Amino acid sequence: MAADEVIPAEIHHDVPTAARIYGWALGGKDNYEADRRFMLQNLPDFPEFIDLARQNRQFLYRAVRYLAQDAGIRQFIDMGCGLPTNDNVHQVARRFAPDANVVYVDIDPIVLVHARALLAIDGSTAVITADMSDQEAILAHPDVERLIDFSKPLAVLFLSVGHHLVDADDPRRILRTIIDRAVPGSHLAFTGIVCSDRERAADIDARSNGAGLRWRTRDRAETDAILPKGLEPVAPGLVDIVDWRPDPEQPPLAPVPAELLPYSGASRLSRDPTEYGGILRKP
Repeated sequence: MAADEVIPAEIHHDVPTAARIYGWALGGKDNYEADRRFMLQNLPDFPEFIDLARQNRQFLYRAVRYLAQDAGIRQFIDMGCGLPTNDNVHQVARRFAPDANVVYVDIDPIVLVHARALLAIDGSTAVITADMSDQEAILAHPDVERLIDFSKPLAVLFLSVGHHLVDADDPRRILRTIIDRAVPGSHLAFTGIVCSDRERAADIDARSNGAGLRWRTRDRAETDAILPKGLEPVAPGLVDIVDWRPDPEQPPLAPVPAELLPYSGASRLSRDPTEYGGILRKP
C-alpha cells in the first residue's frame, strides 16, 4: 500500500490477514508490514508455502475452466476469494462462458475495497464482505439473490480455505450448506493445506493462530471427513492439486516477489505439507 493511501477504519493493517499474505505470494503488492513480517519469520521453517499458494492459483484456473467449459456451469460462488489478481474466477469463467455470473466472498474488507474498482461496471459479478462460517447470511445477501439462481446448476468454490475452517465452526456444515440446496449437476471445488506430520501440523497451527489467522491443519483422511457426503469426485479425484489435470500450457502467474524467491521451489524437496483437493459433483 502507498504510504499516503487512506486506510479504511475497518481494515487492520497491524495484524496479518490470509488474503494479503496469499496475495503477496502470488506477486501482489496490496499488503502491509505485518503480513510481510509474518511470512518472513515463518518461511525458513515452512518454505513450501510459497509454492502451495501458487499451485492453488494454478489449480483455480484449471478448475474454473473445467467447470465452465466441460461441466457447463454458468454461476459461481467463490468463498474466501482473496485479493483480485490475474485470472480471477470471473475472468477465467468468461473466457469459456461469457454469460457466467460470479459472487466473491471474503471476510477481509480490503478485498472489497480493491474489488470495487475492478468490478465497477460489471453487473454480473459482485463481491461481498462476509464470514464464510455464516452461510445463511451469505445466502440471504442481495447480490447472491440477484446473481445466483438455485434452480440451475452452480459451482461453489472453497479454494485454499480448507485449513481456515476450524473445528469450532463446524466445517462440515459450512461446506455442505450451499451444495445441499443446489440442484443436481452442481459442483463443489475444494482445496486445503494438509500435513501428515502431526508435530509439524501442530506447529503450523500454533504459529498461525498465534498471529490471529484461524487455522486447522488436517491430514488427508481428516480433510475427507469434513467434505459433504454423496458427491461424485471428478477424475482424477481428490489429490495433491499439482496432479489434478496438470497443464503446462496454462497462463503463467506473476513473478514471485524478490523477498520470497529464496523459498520458491521448496515443494520439490518436500510434499508435506501440500495442497490437497479437487472437484466434487452433485449427482
